[in-house]
Amino acid sequence: MGFIDRILRVIRANFNSIVTKAEDPEKILEQTVMEMQEKLVEMRQAVAASIANQKRTERQLAQAQSNADEWYRRTQLAIQQGNDALAREALTKRRTYQEAVSTFSSQIEQQSTLVVRLKKDLQGLEVKISEARTKKDMYIARARSAEASLKLQDMLGGVNGTGTQSAFNRMEEKVMQLEAQTEVMTELSGDNLQKQFDALDSANDLDVELAAMKAQIFSGTENTTPSLQQLPKSQDS
Repeated sequence: MGFIDRILRVIRANFNSIVTKAEDPEKILEQTVMEMQEKLVEMRQAVAASIANQKRTERQLAQAQSNADEWYRRTQLAIQQGNDALAREALTKRRTYQEAVSTFSSQIEQQSTLVVRLKKDLQGLEVKISEARTKKDMYIARARSAEASLKLQDMLGGVNGTGTQSAFNRMEEKVMQLEAQTEVMTELSGDNLQKQFDALDSANDLDVELAAMKAQIFSGTENTTPSLQQLPKSQDS
């Protein structure tokens, strides 16, 4: 799992780098899954290349074994004909191909181990990508929900904030001031009207008293001051 661990470490490093930049969470998740998918493609290519190398080595092994067998047959033929020098040359060729067979066999064993490990890593990465896609959808849904909740809180904060409350307070003060002014104007208007009626009543009293004094003077009783009972009653009495 060393190869896949290195891939995941690179992806996590890129993910953390993106997070520190405070980018869109949805884009971060999409980009992370996309990078994992790209690594998956690379791993599939690596597995395919390893399998292809193994197949090519197997063909080379088969060819080397066939050549070794052929030179062994030729060695036997040379021995049968009593040509030892030719038999030695054929035997030398056979040994060369036998060494190639040994080398190719060792390479095939190593390549087979590598292919098995890469296939296992590939399957592990496919599982992790499947999990990442599921988590991505879940995190995106949670991120959208959190974003909607945050916007709602901002809206509520704007309605319940100090600015809005201050505006309502100013409006309340303004209304109370207008109401007070209206009340004062009403009182002043009422007092003025009452004073006018009081002035009329006072003038009527003076006119009555003056008429009574004139009557007394002209009737010869100017030295007699009329009593309050003799005076006409005012409208207020």
